[in-house]
Amino acid sequence: MSKLTKDSPKKWGQMDVSQMLRHCDLVLQVALKKIELPPINPVFKTIGVITKVEMYVFNNGIPRNMPTFQKLIVNFECDFDESKTNLLKTLEEFRAACQNKTLPDHHRLFGTMTEKDWEFLEYKHLDHHLKQFNV
Repeated sequence: MSKLTKDSPKKWGQMDVSQMLRHCDLVLQVALKKIELPPINPVFKTIGVITKVEMYVFNNGIPRNMPTFQKLIVNFECDFDESKTNLLKTLEEFRAACQNKTLPDHHRLFGTMTEKDWEFLEYKHLDHHLKQFNV
């Protein structure tokens, strides 16, 4: 993340770098039980569970422009420094939650979750967005 600047160019998507940092912060807050996602259609949940398994089996990343929960969409102006600072703080909270084994055992989209699942999927998500900005 240290390679990002407020003017980092994106390779795809609609978010600028500040919005992406805020989005990643919000996604981590789901794991920390600070944001609750709404229930979803069983068909989408099935797709989510299959996607989780597929990412493990093929070690592939998250597809570009994948739909996301409304609560996690950042389509408003964000301050780069504030977004980066907040994400780093939330990452530290996530690390502590992993260490203390206090992560939830369920995700609205991905179903049953283990500590390993949370760590793997959060890594894949952050890696996806860092690649979006050439990092």
